[in-house]
Amino acid sequence: MTSAPGQGAGSDTPAVPPGSRPAGAISAALAVGWMHTARFLTTAPKLEFLPALAVPEIAFVGRSNAGKSTCINTLTQQKRLAFASKTPGRTQSINLFALGRQGSTDAVLADLPGYGYAAVPKQDKLRWQQVMANYLVTRENLRAVVLMVDPRLGLTELDDILLEVIRPRVEQGLKFLLLLTKADKLNRGEQAKALSIARLQAGGGEVKLFSALKKQGVEETSLLLWHWAHPEAR
Repeated sequence: MTSAPGQGAGSDTPAVPPGSRPAGAISAALAVGWMHTARFLTTAPKLEFLPALAVPEIAFVGRSNAGKSTCINTLTQQKRLAFASKTPGRTQSINLFALGRQGSTDAVLADLPGYGYAAVPKQDKLRWQQVMANYLVTRENLRAVVLMVDPRLGLTELDDILLEVIRPRVEQGLKFLLLLTKADKLNRGEQAKALSIARLQAGGGEVKLFSALKKQGVEETSLLLWHWAHPEAR
């Protein structure tokens, strides 16, 4: 895994001397700490119940078995911030989590319902597919989308549909990350192959490997999300 900025001994990247970091840049450790400030903001069963916000919003989406809740909990270092149901497809609301110092929210994470679970009634599936599509197309403060995919399965038909929904906004500047979860289930060769395939499918978006078990990709992903939420710091 690529070494995070500012790592010290034992890293391929030398520590950055004090005062030499570019203005606005932060270390991976600070970005990880920022993610740890996540706290529950609100839940909305329908789009009209979502509060209008001025701060950047980063949406997490993916199939019901892609490890979305586990990924959010790992990134924020909180065991039950996002509800990881034992029954995939159970969560049917959009949950928002505030980021930043207490009383000073500077970004929001949006946890969207997982999709594609067979046991969910067809009527509910169609309703939530429409809600998600409307959210991804119309949410004004949406700054980035993180699509979680199990690399052993690759992109599914539903993932492809989601990519088509957000493509116009990506072309207009919406940031996009394809996060390959459960990377610990693959050996190095399989990881490299999965990355190569995903980069071809990501349409110019970012692609990263992620493992909640081994904490692979936590620093890189946290740093990327921080920069996306703070474009003025570039």
